[in-house]
Amino acid sequence: MAEEESASTSYTEDDFYCPICQEVFKTPVRVTACQHVFCRKCFLTAMKESRIHCPLCRGNVTRRERACPERALDLETIMRSFPGNCRCCSQRVELYRMRQHYKTCEKYQDEFGISTSAATFQLSPDSVGNSNNEPTFDCPLCEEVNMSRQRLLDHCNRSHRGHVVPFDYGDFVNLQLDEETQYQIAIEESFHVNI
Repeated sequence: MAEEESASTSYTEDDFYCPICQEVFKTPVRVTACQHVFCRKCFLTAMKESRIHCPLCRGNVTRRERACPERALDLETIMRSFPGNCRCCSQRVELYRMRQHYKTCEKYQDEFGISTSAATFQLSPDSVGNSNNEPTFDCPLCEEVNMSRQRLLDHCNRSHRGHVVPFDYGDFVNLQLDEETQYQIAIEESFHVNI
Protein backbone atom coordinates (compact mmCIF):
# COMPACT_ATOMS: atom_id res chain seq x y z
CA MET A 1 0.00 0.00 0.00
CA ALA A 2 2.82 2.40 0.86
CA GLU A 3 4.48 1.64 -2.48
CA GLU A 4 1.22 2.41 -4.31
CA GLU A 5 0.85 5.71 -2.44
CA SER A 6 4.41 6.77 -3.24
CA ALA A 7 3.91 5.79 -6.88
CA SER A 8 0.70 7.82 -7.14
CA THR A 9 2.25 10.87 -5.47
CA SER A 10 4.92 11.08 -8.19
CA TYR A 11 2.21 11.85 -10.77
CA THR A 12 0.40 15.08 -11.50
CA GLU A 13 -3.12 15.30 -12.85
CA ASP A 14 -1.76 16.20 -16.30
CA ASP A 15 -0.08 12.78 -16.51
CA PHE A 16 -3.52 11.21 -16.92
CA TYR A 17 -4.66 13.22 -19.95
CA CYS A 18 -4.38 11.82 -23.46
CA PRO A 19 -2.16 13.97 -25.70
CA ILE A 20 -4.51 13.31 -28.63
CA CYS A 21 -8.02 14.00 -27.30
CA GLN A 22 -6.90 16.12 -24.32
CA GLU A 23 -9.30 14.24 -22.01
CA VAL A 24 -8.70 11.90 -19.08
CA PHE A 25 -7.50 8.53 -20.37
CA LYS A 26 -10.13 6.03 -21.36
CA THR A 27 -8.54 2.56 -21.45
CA PRO A 28 -4.93 3.84 -21.50
CA VAL A 29 -2.39 1.99 -23.66
CA ARG A 30 1.39 2.42 -23.69
CA VAL A 31 3.87 2.32 -26.59
CA THR A 32 6.69 0.05 -25.42
CA ALA A 33 9.63 1.79 -27.11
CA CYS A 34 8.93 5.37 -26.00
CA GLN A 35 6.54 4.74 -23.08
CA HIS A 36 4.00 7.31 -24.36
CA VAL A 37 0.43 6.67 -23.22
CA PHE A 38 -2.83 7.32 -25.10
CA CYS A 39 -6.50 6.37 -24.91
CA ARG A 40 -6.85 3.05 -26.71
CA LYS A 41 -9.34 4.44 -29.22
CA CYS A 42 -7.17 7.52 -29.92
CA PHE A 43 -4.10 5.33 -30.41
CA LEU A 44 -5.83 2.93 -32.79
CA THR A 45 -7.24 5.83 -34.81
CA ALA A 46 -3.77 7.39 -35.02
CA MET A 47 -2.32 4.06 -36.14
CA LYS A 48 -4.75 4.01 -39.06
CA GLU A 49 -3.37 7.43 -40.08
CA SER A 50 0.39 7.05 -39.52
CA ARG A 51 0.68 3.26 -39.80
CA ILE A 52 3.98 2.82 -37.94
CA HIS A 53 4.80 5.88 -35.82
CA CYS A 54 4.02 6.97 -32.28
CA PRO A 55 1.53 9.86 -32.55
CA LEU A 56 3.59 11.94 -30.12
CA CYS A 57 7.28 11.40 -30.89
CA ARG A 58 7.09 9.64 -34.29
CA GLY A 59 9.04 6.68 -32.85
CA ASN A 60 8.45 3.25 -34.33
CA VAL A 61 5.54 1.14 -33.14
CA THR A 62 5.69 -2.62 -33.59
CA ARG A 63 3.16 -4.43 -35.76
CA ARG A 64 1.89 -6.27 -32.69
CA GLU A 65 1.36 -3.00 -30.79
CA ARG A 66 -0.47 -1.46 -33.74
CA ALA A 67 -2.96 -4.33 -33.73
CA CYS A 68 -3.19 -4.93 -29.98
CA PRO A 69 -1.65 -2.16 -27.87
CA GLU A 70 -0.50 -2.98 -24.34
CA ARG A 71 -2.79 -1.61 -21.66
CA ALA A 72 -1.24 0.71 -19.09
CA LEU A 73 -2.69 -1.17 -16.13
CA ASP A 74 -0.46 0.67 -13.68
CA LEU A 75 -2.06 3.99 -14.70
CA GLU A 76 -5.56 2.51 -14.60
CA THR A 77 -4.94 1.37 -11.03
CA ILE A 78 -3.62 4.76 -9.95
CA MET A 79 -6.53 6.54 -11.66
CA ARG A 80 -8.93 4.63 -9.39
CA SER A 81 -7.63 6.51 -6.35
CA PHE A 82 -6.10 9.68 -7.84
CA PRO A 83 -8.41 12.69 -7.48
CA GLY A 84 -8.59 15.42 -10.05
CA ASN A 85 -10.54 18.63 -10.50
CA CYS A 86 -13.29 19.06 -13.06
CA ARG A 87 -12.08 21.62 -15.60
CA CYS A 88 -15.30 23.60 -15.25
CA CYS A 89 -16.84 23.21 -11.79
CA SER A 90 -13.61 22.30 -9.93
CA GLN A 91 -15.31 19.42 -8.13
CA ARG A 92 -12.86 16.76 -6.91
CA VAL A 93 -13.47 13.48 -8.71
CA GLU A 94 -11.39 10.31 -9.01
CA LEU A 95 -9.86 10.45 -12.48
CA TYR A 96 -11.38 7.15 -13.59
CA ARG A 97 -14.82 8.73 -13.03
CA MET A 98 -14.04 12.09 -14.64
CA ARG A 99 -15.59 11.32 -18.04
CA GLN A 100 -18.75 10.16 -16.29
CA HIS A 101 -18.75 13.38 -14.25
CA TYR A 102 -18.52 15.46 -17.43
CA LYS A 103 -21.79 13.93 -18.60
CA THR A 104 -23.59 15.35 -15.56
CA CYS A 105 -21.62 18.58 -14.98
CA GLU A 106 -23.79 21.46 -16.17
CA LYS A 107 -20.84 23.89 -16.38
CA TYR A 108 -18.84 21.44 -18.54
CA GLN A 109 -21.84 20.80 -20.77
CA ASP A 110 -22.53 24.54 -21.12
CA GLU A 111 -18.91 25.33 -22.00
CA PHE A 112 -18.56 22.57 -24.57
CA GLY A 113 -22.03 22.96 -26.09
CA ILE A 114 -23.57 19.74 -24.86
CA SER A 115 -27.24 19.84 -23.91
CA THR A 116 -27.83 19.60 -20.17
CA SER A 117 -31.38 18.35 -20.46
CA ALA A 118 -31.74 14.63 -20.14
CA ALA A 119 -33.58 13.01 -22.99
CA THR A 120 -37.04 11.74 -22.22
CA PHE A 121 -38.37 8.87 -24.23
CA GLN A 122 -42.05 8.28 -24.76
CA LEU A 123 -43.89 5.98 -27.06
CA SER A 124 -45.74 7.88 -29.73
CA PRO A 125 -49.13 6.54 -30.79
CA ASP A 126 -47.75 5.48 -34.17
CA SER A 127 -44.89 3.52 -32.56
CA VAL A 128 -47.29 1.15 -30.90
CA GLY A 129 -47.59 -1.83 -33.16
CA ASN A 130 -50.44 -3.79 -31.67
CA SER A 131 -53.49 -3.56 -29.47
CA ASN A 132 -51.53 -4.66 -26.36
CA ASN A 133 -49.63 -1.36 -26.45
CA GLU A 134 -46.30 -3.20 -26.79
CA PRO A 135 -43.47 -1.12 -28.24
CA THR A 136 -42.24 -1.66 -31.77
CA PHE A 137 -38.68 -1.47 -33.04
CA ASP A 138 -36.88 -0.19 -36.11
CA CYS A 139 -34.01 -2.13 -37.65
CA PRO A 140 -30.73 -0.30 -36.96
CA LEU A 141 -29.21 -1.72 -40.17
CA CYS A 142 -31.88 -0.95 -42.78
CA GLU A 143 -35.15 0.90 -43.38
CA GLU A 144 -37.49 -1.76 -41.90
CA VAL A 145 -39.71 -0.25 -39.16
CA ASN A 146 -42.50 -1.05 -36.66
CA MET A 147 -41.50 -4.60 -35.81
CA SER A 148 -42.16 -6.55 -32.65
CA ARG A 149 -39.09 -7.68 -30.72
CA GLN A 150 -39.34 -11.22 -32.15
CA ARG A 151 -39.96 -9.97 -35.68
CA LEU A 152 -36.87 -7.72 -35.42
CA LEU A 153 -34.75 -10.69 -34.32
CA ASP A 154 -36.10 -12.83 -37.15
CA HIS A 155 -35.58 -10.00 -39.65
CA CYS A 156 -31.94 -9.45 -38.57
CA ASN A 157 -31.18 -13.18 -38.62
CA ARG A 158 -32.72 -13.49 -42.09
CA SER A 159 -31.50 -10.25 -43.69
CA HIS A 160 -28.33 -9.24 -41.86
CA ARG A 161 -26.70 -12.47 -40.65
CA GLY A 162 -23.46 -11.76 -42.53
CA HIS A 163 -23.38 -8.07 -41.61
CA VAL A 164 -20.45 -7.27 -39.31
CA VAL A 165 -20.98 -4.38 -36.90
CA PRO A 166 -17.73 -2.89 -35.53
CA PHE A 167 -17.64 -3.37 -31.78
CA ASP A 168 -14.84 -2.73 -29.31
CA TYR A 169 -15.49 -4.87 -26.26
CA GLY A 170 -12.80 -2.94 -24.37
CA ASP A 171 -15.00 0.17 -24.43
CA PHE A 172 -17.56 -1.60 -22.27
CA VAL A 173 -15.65 -4.08 -20.12
CA ASN A 174 -12.32 -3.89 -18.34
CA LEU A 175 -11.00 -7.39 -18.96
CA GLN A 176 -8.37 -6.97 -16.25
CA LEU A 177 -11.00 -6.70 -13.48
CA ASP A 178 -12.89 -9.58 -11.96
CA GLU A 179 -16.65 -9.83 -12.46
CA GLU A 180 -17.56 -8.68 -8.94
CA THR A 181 -15.44 -5.52 -9.25
CA GLN A 182 -16.99 -4.71 -12.63
CA TYR A 183 -20.44 -5.21 -11.14
CA GLN A 184 -19.67 -2.84 -8.24
CA ILE A 185 -18.32 -0.19 -10.62
CA ALA A 186 -21.45 -0.47 -12.80
CA ILE A 187 -23.65 -0.02 -9.73
CA GLU A 188 -21.65 3.03 -8.57
CA GLU A 189 -21.71 4.62 -12.02
CA SER A 190 -25.45 4.04 -12.37
CA PHE A 191 -26.03 6.31 -9.38
CA HIS A 192 -24.33 9.17 -11.24
CA VAL A 193 -26.45 8.98 -14.40
CA ASN A 194 -29.33 11.44 -14.75
CA ILE A 195 -32.34 9.96 -16.46
